[in-house]
Amino acid sequence: MTDRQRVSHVLRRLTFGPTTSEVDAAEKAGLTTTVSTALTRRAAPPEPDIDPPSEPPQDTDRDARRKARAEQNAELSRWWLRQMAADSSAAEKLTFFWHGHWATSIQKVKSAAMMFQQQQTFRRYGTGDTGAFVRAMLRDPALILWLDGQKNTAKAPNENLARELMELFTLGVGNYTEDDVKAGARVLTGWTIDRSTGTAKLMPKRHDKTPVTLLGRTGVNDTDAYADLLVRHEAHAPFLASRLWVRYGSGAAPSAAVTGRLVAAFGPGRSVTAMLQALALDPEFAGTGNQLVKQPVEWVIGAIRQLGIDVGDLDEKQLKQMSTTMRALGQVPLRPPSVGGWPAGTAWLTTSSAQVRLRSAPNLVTLAPAAVASLEQAARTDRLDALARLLVIDQWSDRTAAVLTPAAKDPKRLLALGLATPEYAVH
Repeated sequence: MTDRQRVSHVLRRLTFGPTTSEVDAAEKAGLTTTVSTALTRRAAPPEPDIDPPSEPPQDTDRDARRKARAEQNAELSRWWLRQMAADSSAAEKLTFFWHGHWATSIQKVKSAAMMFQQQQTFRRYGTGDTGAFVRAMLRDPALILWLDGQKNTAKAPNENLARELMELFTLGVGNYTEDDVKAGARVLTGWTIDRSTGTAKLMPKRHDKTPVTLLGRTGVNDTDAYADLLVRHEAHAPFLASRLWVRYGSGAAPSAAVTGRLVAAFGPGRSVTAMLQALALDPEFAGTGNQLVKQPVEWVIGAIRQLGIDVGDLDEKQLKQMSTTMRALGQVPLRPPSVGGWPAGTAWLTTSSAQVRLRSAPNLVTLAPAAVASLEQAARTDRLDALARLLVIDQWSDRTAAVLTPAAKDPKRLLALGLATPEYAVH
């Protein structure tokens, strides 16, 4: 693997899709600097123009309420698409990772502002100590609504949040018991949501103050103490290492050696950034090329970035077209299908998805005259190499090259076919 291929591989995984110029800069900077630069924390993005969350008056027409919510949802979706396309660092990719990890859907939450607030929690806490992160998420209004936490009272405990908190978010299956679920639910009783302000509040009268035995510790009756137990549990660091490796590494569970190195990097400070940096620099990471299938959001955002499409210049119809493509491919930001998030791997490689990519790619190409012009300037015999450089693909297979070669005479068609190749879908 050449130095260019190595930094390309890292940037394809850490970000939504590196551009040719970004790979050029990374090749000069070297692997270690490239990883460090990509993971450098960026300033928080400007907020979208979304009104504070509030329930419309009861006498407001139901259709009017539904329309207002739909407009807010669409505004947040468009704003996030612009943000993902504009951020060349790993930050927004990590925000999207957490969105799939702490999977919460706007369809049940019904508040764009609360969903944006959750995103901001991902950005604020998702790069550092998972202790502070888990404490913040247990106060997150969107997550509480999504998992019925507001229904969890001393008189009628609801186990949804406690169960998913341990199974999907912090520890993994087999590292807690049903008694732990029941005890955790009691500890989390009493949280309510004020929709007029979009905030969570602990109501003492609804909270069960009785100390419980939870994860081997007796006397727990506080949300923060529960969060601390979770992140100090011996299963927490290996669980997170596995989740990150599956999404950023090979798509399969990491080896024991990789897990050990990632856990060591995570350290007592429980740093997500340190674990990601160790992942990108791990000796086994270099051999994981062509083992991950791009999620639809990655495919669309990567194409936008590499084709040089300025999302800020797109009109509402064009932005809607991007969202329609992601929906047709089976992934819509803010709407994960379940608390388990989106699938991974070959679930995205279907006959239907291949047809959608073939239909959608020409629409993307029409928005990228500069990318088309760059291929036109290359000699016809050099256009496959120019296409690979533009889309940051290491090399074409003989089979793909045989399909692309006849299209070299038509740069628009060549570019559209390039976006639909296996080499672009799998990285």
